[in-house]
Parts: sequence; C-alpha cells; structure tokens
Amino acid sequence: TREADYRAQLALGEIELVIGNWLQPPDELHMARLFSDEVVSLVSRHHPAVRRGWDEAGWLAAEHIAPMPTHPGARGIIDQMLDGLDLRRRIAVRSAYFGLIPDMVANTQLVLTTGRRYCERVAAGLPVVILPCPITLPPLQYYQLWHARSQHSSAARWLRERTREAIAGLQQQAAASPSPRPPTTTNQETST
Repeated sequence: TREADYRAQLALGEIELVIGNWLQPPDELHMARLFSDEVVSLVSRHHPAVRRGWDEAGWLAAEHIAPMPTHPGARGIIDQMLDGLDLRRRIAVRSAYFGLIPDMVANTQLVLTTGRRYCERVAAGLPVVILPCPITLPPLQYYQLWHARSQHSSAARWLRERTREAIAGLQQQAAASPSPRPPTTTNQETST
C-alpha cells in the first residue's frame, strides 16, 4: 500500500524520518543507529513454558502472534532471522495493531517474540512473563532513516537530534529500573 512505501514518502518529502529495525536497511537512505535490544518472548503467566520451560522445538511449535506484514510477501524481523537459520515458527495469529498484542498474549497461549525493552514496558501492567528465546537470535538493531533530500536540512537535523535525545532518555529510564539486561545504545550516523 501507499502507506507502507516509506522509501517513496521519504523521497517525496511526505515524511522526514523513519524508525525501523529491518535486518538490512535500504542502502539509498542515510542512517543513524539508535539502540539494540535482546530478543525475548512474552507469554501469559499461565503459559506451560513458564512452568516447564521450552526447547527450540517447543518454541517453534508454539502458537505465535506476529504483526501483520507491511505489504504482501513481507516477512517480519524475527521470521527473517529464523529464515537465516532455516527455521520456521508457527504463526497462529497476525495483528494489524502491535499495541493490542500484549493483551492478546495475556489472555491466551500465544507467544510474542520481540525486544526486551518493549516486553518490560508492557509486562508491568499485565499478567505476563518474559522468557528467554530458546533460539539464539542476534539483538534487534533500531535506527532512524532519512533521505538524502533532507540530509542538510536544519529542520530535519533538529528532528533527528530530538529523536536521538528521546531514545537516550528512554535508555536512562531503563538503566534506572531493576531490569537485568537493558539494551545497549549506539549513536552513530552513517550515510550512503
């Protein structure tokens, strides 16, 4: 859909900035890394894996929930990582609204696999548990992307800096919390 075509929207100046975590950011866009985050799974506190734990086969066979793809044929970041290991998980439900997924997990046997930071934030108010992912996956890398058109724009530069500061503030909050493993922050701008 037109809304999912962020590259064209950036090129046309319809949007100035995209925050993403694709495995391979588009080469034609400028990028600044924001942070990385450990991959974990969020489950209901009544999920069998809370009591028994799980191995790779059990995790792959579990009923997973994932966001809707941005366009037909698109694969989410977790599934792309699994593709690289020649593994497939069982996605039982897809949700168009990422914010609804934790509530769905809390009341079902569904498994959400995503970044620890997000899970820690939503876990505080729901009957859910964060479990390690039994498959070793690389950390999720988050970054901001912009088009060359806005590379030297003072307004766009201001937006990138405010975004970086907001992320740094969230990092400081995470470091102050009792979280055992906050994500790491990097602050590098690169251009192509």
